[in-house]
Amino acid sequence: MKLAQKYRPQTLADMVSQEHLVGQNGIISKMVEANALTHSFFYGPAGVGKTTLARAIAKELDSPFYEKNATTLKVSEIRQIVAQYKNTLFTPILFIDEVHRMSKTQQEVLLPFMEDLNCIVLGASTQNPYYSLTSAIRSRSHSYQLNAISTQAMQSFLEKVLENEKIAIDDEAKEYLIHSSSGDIRAMLHLLESANTIENPITLDTLKSIRQEPLRAGTNEEDSHYDVISAMIKSIRGSDIDAGLYYLALAINAGESSDFIARRLAILASEDIGNANPNALNLAASTLSIVSQIGFPEARIPLAQLVIYLASSPKSNAAYLAINEALKVAIDDKGVPEHIKTHSKAYKYPHDFGGWVEQKYVSDEVKFYESRNIGFEKTLQEWLEKIKVKSTL
Repeated sequence: MKLAQKYRPQTLADMVSQEHLVGQNGIISKMVEANALTHSFFYGPAGVGKTTLARAIAKELDSPFYEKNATTLKVSEIRQIVAQYKNTLFTPILFIDEVHRMSKTQQEVLLPFMEDLNCIVLGASTQNPYYSLTSAIRSRSHSYQLNAISTQAMQSFLEKVLENEKIAIDDEAKEYLIHSSSGDIRAMLHLLESANTIENPITLDTLKSIRQEPLRAGTNEEDSHYDVISAMIKSIRGSDIDAGLYYLALAINAGESSDFIARRLAILASEDIGNANPNALNLAASTLSIVSQIGFPEARIPLAQLVIYLASSPKSNAAYLAINEALKVAIDDKGVPEHIKTHSKAYKYPHDFGGWVEQKYVSDEVKFYESRNIGFEKTLQEWLEKIKVKSTL
């Protein structure tokens, strides 16, 4: 039996570094003890015990357990699992790994079964699944973050395995084994097992010949997740089409949801392009709508179209800067001037004066917006100046 399988915790009490969930006062432990567990999604770095936690819950509840992956899960399978227990006293647990990759169709099929508690749905992801789940699913479930395994916990776990398996290892090699696994117990055991097939005692040179670099170079998948999206946004802001497409491809290959990518691009369309090209926000909104309907792999095409359009557009952050300044000043509310309050007789109706008339709209003089005179933003500024000059002639 593989070491990772042999030493996988079987109960909640055996879990490593997740005391906030399964410790003496852990919320999951309390819910399981009260037989009150509801639909739950677990997220955190690889190798911290998300799948193990789901299996331990099923074992302690003595519930039928079905383990699926979102990338291969068929809606017919969901219906078949639930149908088996329709007239029984058992409530099956359906565990879905990589839950952030669930399609809208899968979620829509799952929803009524969750609503009627025909099954308990548990999910796992290396990313916070909040943005990949529909609001209907989120409102019927809870999300819990699992912590990265601490170095001390990794060391204690390793010492137990080494003693039980009669494996010798020098201190340098032990330190590398722990450090290079970056909080992933499964990866640590896999490396230990591979090295042990070659030698005992295990040396640092052997470990390094198998794993040349620490996993994730000292970072976790959450960091990579944000770094790639940040790089995509910065490339588009810098009008580099090819770099934008490259990072889009990285994000897609890493399993980012099409909705998440489209939302980030919609923010960019307003923050970094704004009225220099107002149609950018329109196209971003259309893209967000369509990718939520079609999903991958087809969603890659409108996303690529949007990246190219945004990178090619004139850029202005004038609207972004203006609202930030307005929010600072608006903390001190000076109220609305009397002449523009509802039903005021003193209000001057601009249409009666050719489209513009001079009057105060705020109590104090304020100046937030500064046109960059870029693209269509320049046209808007010219129109404002023209109509104000015209009205004074």
